[in-house]
Amino acid sequence: MKGWKNPMLLVLGIGISNIGNWIYFVAINLLVLKLTGSAAAIAGLFIIRPLAILLTNTWAGSVIDRVNKRRLMIFIDVLRGILIAIIPLFTSLVPIYIIMFLTNIAGAFFGPTSETYITKLIPPEKRKRFNSIFSFATSGAMLVGPSVSGLLIMYGSISTSIYINAVTFFLCAIAIFFLPDVDERLTNEQYRDRITMKMIAADWKAVINFGKTAAGFMVVFLIFQFITLISFALDSQEVTFIQQVVGLSEKNYGLLVSLTGAGYVVGSFAVAALANRLSIKMLLGLGSFLSVTGYLMFYLASPDTVPLAVIGFIIIGFFSPFSFTGYTTFFQNNVPVDLMGRFSSAFAFFQAMVQIVLTLLLGYLAELVKLQTVTVAFSALGLLLAVALTSIIFLQSKKDLFILETENNLTEEG
Repeated sequence: MKGWKNPMLLVLGIGISNIGNWIYFVAINLLVLKLTGSAAAIAGLFIIRPLAILLTNTWAGSVIDRVNKRRLMIFIDVLRGILIAIIPLFTSLVPIYIIMFLTNIAGAFFGPTSETYITKLIPPEKRKRFNSIFSFATSGAMLVGPSVSGLLIMYGSISTSIYINAVTFFLCAIAIFFLPDVDERLTNEQYRDRITMKMIAADWKAVINFGKTAAGFMVVFLIFQFITLISFALDSQEVTFIQQVVGLSEKNYGLLVSLTGAGYVVGSFAVAALANRLSIKMLLGLGSFLSVTGYLMFYLASPDTVPLAVIGFIIIGFFSPFSFTGYTTFFQNNVPVDLMGRFSSAFAFFQAMVQIVLTLLLGYLAELVKLQTVTVAFSALGLLLAVALTSIIFLQSKKDLFILETENNLTEEG
């Protein structure tokens, strides 16, 4: 494990904050459902993030690619910790939504920044293994977070869960503080550079030009993103579906989420153990297909077929790390690191628009027809896209998209 000290510290820091995020996720969903009893209000939680992205990501990438990544991540985590910590001071929905919106504005910077930092910190030959370990840490958070949140809600309060989430952001900032800088030292001229409309326009042009020269990559990238967005839209109806269609209680919902986390842990362990034996094609293609299959199984469940929902959740959890590791490595190996912040932010902008449309559309259709009918239809669409993705990435003509670049030569993954 020589040379893995800094990567493991990064995994530890982000892993801790992810645990807090899952504690918070369960608590805030139950809080809003308790206050409103509305599927639309729950869907609103899933729209706050893309709205924040729409506000920031036209220009966020221009900032990210021109500042010190480590310092920016530290600042973002401290800011998010402070914002989350004041949520319990409010008792109405509107100020809570506003704080969540501000938190997600900060978070809109963290994702692309951490992607770029990780790509610079981790050498190409270690990326697939690192991504599998990172996925394992994420899975641990998915398992531990909801379990801890359930206990806190049963024996404590939702406020306690929220405060713990705030603390985890501070701990993540401390961990990142001890990591090295990966950016070249900025010149005085670069420090004085201001973000202008002309600069933003030039950055968007650079992203568009890259997309034109990497058409094969873009096809795979866009299909995978659309599958992910469909999954997000389906997640917005998860709590409502479990309670109103399957007929399970809040405690059983927490148990199902924990089972998903358990599946994610086992799947992440399998990916970490087999990282050097599984190709990016296998991880990305089959991982996506089987994950979406889990969604379809879950939304086909009924009060008489609860085991189907359980199996669906476990399948989602187990195969998500496969698709995550495959996609992340695929992305890191194909997007130029000096363009990564701008590329991620630019497409996050479009992803946010699509996510808002899909989430609102699903919620609206669920009011017109049966919730199960709509969610099954969305799941089936995701499955069709996963079949298309798997077919495309196994075509010989797309072979060059799955090459791992080393210092002196190119060798094919898997």
